[in-house]
Amino acid sequence: MNSMSYSDSLSKTLDSLGITEGTRLTVERDGRTYTGTLMPHHEFSAPDVLILKMKSGYNVGVRITPDTNIQVLDKPVEVSRKEEEVEFRKGLPKLVLIGTGGTIASYVDYRTGAVHPALSTSDMINAVPEIREIANIDATVLFSIFSENMNVENWQKLAQEVADQLNNGADGVIIPHGTDTMGYTAAALSFMLGDVSKPVVLVGAQRSSDRPSSDASSNLMACARFCTKADRAGVYVVMHDTSGDDSFAVHVGSRVRKMHTSRRDAFHSINAAPIAHLDDKGKMEVFSDGPRVTGDKVVAKVDMERSCVLLQYYPGMDPQLFEDVFMRCKGIVISGSGLGHVNENMIPLIKRACDNGTVVVMTSQCLNGRTNLNVYNTGRDILSAGAITVLDMLPETAYVKLMWVLANTSSVDEAKEMMKTPLAGEMSDRRTIDV
Repeated sequence: MNSMSYSDSLSKTLDSLGITEGTRLTVERDGRTYTGTLMPHHEFSAPDVLILKMKSGYNVGVRITPDTNIQVLDKPVEVSRKEEEVEFRKGLPKLVLIGTGGTIASYVDYRTGAVHPALSTSDMINAVPEIREIANIDATVLFSIFSENMNVENWQKLAQEVADQLNNGADGVIIPHGTDTMGYTAAALSFMLGDVSKPVVLVGAQRSSDRPSSDASSNLMACARFCTKADRAGVYVVMHDTSGDDSFAVHVGSRVRKMHTSRRDAFHSINAAPIAHLDDKGKMEVFSDGPRVTGDKVVAKVDMERSCVLLQYYPGMDPQLFEDVFMRCKGIVISGSGLGHVNENMIPLIKRACDNGTVVVMTSQCLNGRTNLNVYNTGRDILSAGAITVLDMLPETAYVKLMWVLANTSSVDEAKEMMKTPLAGEMSDRRTIDV
C-alpha cells in the first residue's frame, strides 16, 4: 500500500484495518453503499479518495469523510503467475504474436483489478484461449510501452523481429499495439518490410481488458482468422468497423487512421476501402485482389532518416518561427489546407529549403481527397518553389515514407521520384464514389 499518496488520517484508518490494494471493501457514506476491490491510488486522485473496482468492471472514487464507515469483506489473495507450456497441434498454421504494449496486450490482475502489460507469452495467449482452435500460437513481448512512446528505434526493432519470425517458419504475425500511434507503426512496417510474403497484422483495443465492453479478444480472433484464411500477404490493421462487437474491417497498413478517441469503430481506411470484412462467427469476405502468400524470404530495410518533420499549416503561419526548422531538416511534410496550400508568406521559405536540398512534400489536412497544386496560383507557386505533392497520401504516412525514402536513396531527385511512386498501396490517382 502506497500510504504516502493518501492523507495522514486516511492512511491511519487503512493501516488500522489492515487494508491493502486488492482488499474487497464495503464503504458506506451519506446513505449510499459501495462494494468493490481497492485499486492502487494514483497521483490524479485526491488524498482522501479511495478507488474501488465495482462488480460491473468500472471504477468509482469515494471521498472518505470522518463519518464514513469502511468494512473489510475479503483480504487480497496472492496469485502466483508462471509461464505455461503451450502444446502445438499438428496441421494448424503457426502465428506469432509480437507484443508492443497497449490495452490489447494487457492482462487483468484479479487481486487488485488493475490492468497490467502482459509480460510473458502465456499471458498473451491465455487472454484468448479459443484462438488455439484455429492456429498454433507463439508469442514474444518485444516492448511493453504506451504507443505514444513508440519511436523510430522501436519501428526498426519491430520490423526486424517480424522478418526474423516469418523467415523462421511463422505463417503470419499479429502485433498487439496501442491504438494512438498504430497508424504510424503500420506505415513504417509497410515500407520497411516491402513485398512481405505473409500477413503482418496490427491490432488494438479501444476498451481495456477489465471492462465488460472490451474488444480485445474479439479483435485478436478476427486477426487470426484473417491471417489463416484470407491468403493475403502484406501489412494490415484489423479493428472493429461498427459500434457493436460482431463486425471487423481489414485496412491496408499505409491507408488507415484513427478517427475517434474512444469509439470501437475508430479506425477507418482513408481514400481507399477496407480490403476485407469479418464477422464474429468467422465469416469473411475479401473485397479486393492483392498479393498472395508465398514462401519468399522477408527482408527488412530499416534505415530511416531522422531529420524530418511533419507540420500542419494554419492561417497566419509565420515563416520566421519555422526558418530554423526548414533550413536544418532534410525532409518536411506539410499538411496544407484544401488541395495542399499554405499562405504566400511561407512560399519563399519553402523555396529556400528546397534550394538547400530539403525535400518538401505537400499533403492535405482534409485527409479525404487528392492534393493538386495546379488549380490555383498559390499551388503553382508552391510547385515552382520546389515542393512536391503525393496524390492522396495521408500526412502521417507521407512523413514516415519520407524518412524511409531519404535513408534508402542517394539523391534529392531520386527521393522525390520515389515519394511520388506507390510502394505499399499508400497512394493512388483514382477515386471511387464511396471513398
